[in-house]
Amino acid sequence: MKASIQAVAAEAGVSISTVSRTFAKPNLVLPETRSKVMAAAEKLDYRISRSAAALKTGQSFRVALLMSDPISTWFNSNTYAGLDSVLHPAGYDISIFEMADAHDRHEFFATLPVRRNVDAVIVNSFNIVPEEVEKLSNMKVPIVGINIPSINGFNATVSIDDRQAMHVAVEHLFSMGHRRIAYAYETSNDNNQNMVFSAEARLHGLMETAEKRKMTVERIAIRNYEDATNTILNSLLTMDPAPTALYCESDELALPVIYNAMQELVVPRSMPTARPITCLLCR
Repeated sequence: MKASIQAVAAEAGVSISTVSRTFAKPNLVLPETRSKVMAAAEKLDYRISRSAAALKTGQSFRVALLMSDPISTWFNSNTYAGLDSVLHPAGYDISIFEMADAHDRHEFFATLPVRRNVDAVIVNSFNIVPEEVEKLSNMKVPIVGINIPSINGFNATVSIDDRQAMHVAVEHLFSMGHRRIAYAYETSNDNNQNMVFSAEARLHGLMETAEKRKMTVERIAIRNYEDATNTILNSLLTMDPAPTALYCESDELALPVIYNAMQELVVPRSMPTARPITCLLCR
C-alpha cells in the first residue's frame, strides 16, 4: 500500500503542511526538519506525485531544448547528454523541439505562453528574435543560449568564440605552407532567411584571416545535406588549380569526406582536412 503524506508527517513528528513544504519549497524548511522528513519518506517509501507537485508549485519540471538539426548529430547529442546529467538528477525532463526554419521558431514562442508547459527554454546554436520571446519574460520563463550567434533576448548564454577558432585553424594551415584552401559549409534555405546560426561566424573568421594572409578560399556551398559528401569530393576534383587543404564547417561534413577520400586520395597525406572548434584532422 502506498504511503500517504499523513503517514510521513506522523513518522517525522511534524505537520502535514511541513511535509508538503519540504518537497515543494525545501529552502523554507530548517535543515534538521527537512532531514527528518526525508528520512521518514525514505523509510515509508513515500513518493510525491509529479502532477500534484506541478499543480502545487506551478512548475512543469520540464525544460524545452530547441535545435535546428536532429538529435543524432554529434554536437546535439552531446549537448543533450550534458544537460540531462544536470537536469535529470534535479527532477527535470527535457523535451526536444526541432526547428526547421524561422516559422517553426516563431510558432513555438507564440504558443508557449498558452501551453505554459515548460519551466525554461534552451536554444542550441541559432538566434532568437527578442520580440518573439517578450511574453516569456512576463511568465518568468528563462531562456538560455548554447553556442548562439547573438546574446540578444537571452537570460544567460555560453559559447565558444567561433571567429577565434577559425583564426587559429587558418593560421595553422598557413604555417604549414597552404595558400589555397577550400571551405565546405551548409547554406540556409529560403525559409531560413531569418535564422542566424553560430556556424556563420566561422565563415567570417576564415575569410578575415585568409584575407589577412592573402590566401585563396574556394567555397563549397552545400544545399542538399544528403548529397554533401559527393558535392564536396566532386568540387575538389574539378577545381583548377586544386586547393591543398579542406576545411569543413562541421564534423558531419568532414568525417564522411575523409572516409570516402581515403579510398581515392589517401587523405590526410595528400590533402589536410580540418573541421571547426579545436580538432584539426591534418598533418
